[in-house]
Amino acid sequence: MRIRLLGGLEITSPEGAPIRFATRKSSLIFAALVLAGSRGLRRELLAEAFWPGRGDLQSRNSLRQAVADIRRWFPNGSDAAIFVEGDQETVALAASPHEADIWLFDQKLVEGRTADLAFAADLYRDDILAGEAIPDGPGEWFGPYQSRYQQKAQQLVERLSLALSGAGLKAETACEGLAERLLASDPTAEAAHRALMRIHALRGHENAALRQFELCRATLQKHLGMEPEAQTKSLAASVQSRERGGYNQTESPHNSALPPQSCQDPARRHDRPSVAVMPFDNLGGTDDEYFVDGVVEEITAALSRVRDFFVIARQSAFTYKGRFVDVREVGRELGVNYAVEGTVRRGGDRLRISVQLVDAETRTQLWSERYEGAIEDVFEFQDRIAAQVAGAIHPAIRGAEIELAKRKPPASLRAYDLVLRAYPNLWGRRKDTNNQAIELLQKAIAIDPTYGRAHALLAWCHASSASYLWTEHPNPELEEALVAVEAAGAISDDPTALAAAGAAMSMCGDQDRATTFIEKALTLDPNNAWAWARYGWIAIYMGEDTRATERFQRAMTLSPMDPLAFNMRLGMATSLAKAGSLTQAIAIAREVIAGHPDIIMSYRYLAAWSAMSGDLEAARWAAQKLLAAQPGFTINQYRSLPFFRHLPTWADQVAEALRQAGLPDR
Repeated sequence: MRIRLLGGLEITSPEGAPIRFATRKSSLIFAALVLAGSRGLRRELLAEAFWPGRGDLQSRNSLRQAVADIRRWFPNGSDAAIFVEGDQETVALAASPHEADIWLFDQKLVEGRTADLAFAADLYRDDILAGEAIPDGPGEWFGPYQSRYQQKAQQLVERLSLALSGAGLKAETACEGLAERLLASDPTAEAAHRALMRIHALRGHENAALRQFELCRATLQKHLGMEPEAQTKSLAASVQSRERGGYNQTESPHNSALPPQSCQDPARRHDRPSVAVMPFDNLGGTDDEYFVDGVVEEITAALSRVRDFFVIARQSAFTYKGRFVDVREVGRELGVNYAVEGTVRRGGDRLRISVQLVDAETRTQLWSERYEGAIEDVFEFQDRIAAQVAGAIHPAIRGAEIELAKRKPPASLRAYDLVLRAYPNLWGRRKDTNNQAIELLQKAIAIDPTYGRAHALLAWCHASSASYLWTEHPNPELEEALVAVEAAGAISDDPTALAAAGAAMSMCGDQDRATTFIEKALTLDPNNAWAWARYGWIAIYMGEDTRATERFQRAMTLSPMDPLAFNMRLGMATSLAKAGSLTQAIAIAREVIAGHPDIIMSYRYLAAWSAMSGDLEAARWAAQKLLAAQPGFTINQYRSLPFFRHLPTWADQVAEALRQAGLPDR
């Protein structure tokens, strides 16, 4: 390892000698390239961030000199372990993952074994570039990275401390050291206080653990004027009960190594909402108990793959099994915003499962559903319920979070809140709402330029503007979409951002790259309805109509009340129309128009399919509705959209049908 960013900036040559670049800016540019990784950075953005206020020509020239300075130490060659690559637009650092501490740190977090977490803890000497003198311009650029890795370190100390039982002295020492370093830079870091409490308790020093809790309480009161989180108080109560009553087990909700998603701080402290899947009530006999627990476990696992919210581990939620508990108590003790509750009943050869999502603070029911199936299909039934519950809860929680964001005063809005406010305007209904979404996403990006999801959703909005012909000049919008996808950067762990980027690339005509994004999203979250819907559109654009039908059906099953349900249905109708089932396609288009008369694309489809079926009266009616909403619509403009690239024959058929409906060529 020759590059260290955690705790300062240290670079060594292959011979072990320290490397000193000619200027401070060269060093900071090198650090920026390390943080960007293999995706690299656009030269324009680097020049603007590191030489603000200078002219474009001067800042670009300064950047060229800095890159040349770096290349003197790391020349490009066939046997070079580290080198700079790029072109006129971008520049990137190419190196093995083992060359930089920050890359190794991320890799070990993903691998997630206790030994890996301990290794990562030792790597985290301090914050990124700690102690380095950074001017204001570059300081704003590095700020989001520093915040992100501070948060990762706090999540790491929590995860590692929860996995220490039986892990050995080395992991324990690594965890203790990380906790102490975190508290040295931020005395209010509750995750670090909790880690030290657990370590003291593990060593049998309950009094030391309780003293750590009192120190945490006093520090929070002094610096923030607040009490410790419910999770910290619960841990203190657990330690106190052992200290008084000789309770000799480790902290019961966390007595084994937990999955990475389940060991972070409660989401109230961070940006993601949080949810606990409670033990379901078994209304049948004891023989059904294994199935009831299995359903809860599968739902918890399915929800844990959704990166939009934090899911409490099954071990914690199951401490409530067998007793009545108020959902508000669950919210306070586990630090969650939402709870999933349910019942299971056997009747003859049938099983009935009821599930509901509840706001843990207000006790309001946000969503509910009932599922029935045959007992002989018990395990398939269990998997299906888990998938459908995950698919339905995702938009339900998002909707609740959007309402919360709407009630916040403008002065307190963060990038996360702005993205939430943009969500209702994202779904391709109207030009004005799409423009509102673009404005909100641009504000989010101004606050956090590295917010990958905001960039990816912005790409979707620009691509929608072109594809729905909300602009007289689609090509510039498509170019903006491509720029936004590139600016999204590292979104490889965010299914929603991947789905948005894939959707944008698909509408820009690059189905191969779109497929890569969408398949990655579905690997991370197999129950992501939007990703399945966009996967369906990709199949349409590639001429794979049978696959398209299957994918749209999967999307609609997962999220029947989805805000994009109309788009899924029109996708299904398009696959049917291409397969020759025009009557069914027309029926779906009419249903969508009846429910959503403001969705203009529906008239475009209805005009074409009606003309193809010989119903020119209906085709001309739909064409008139289309022109009333989009007076500038032309067949040539529509025919030139890039998603027709792989479908020249079908595009020609659609164009001819639209002519028959009375729409203008130019």
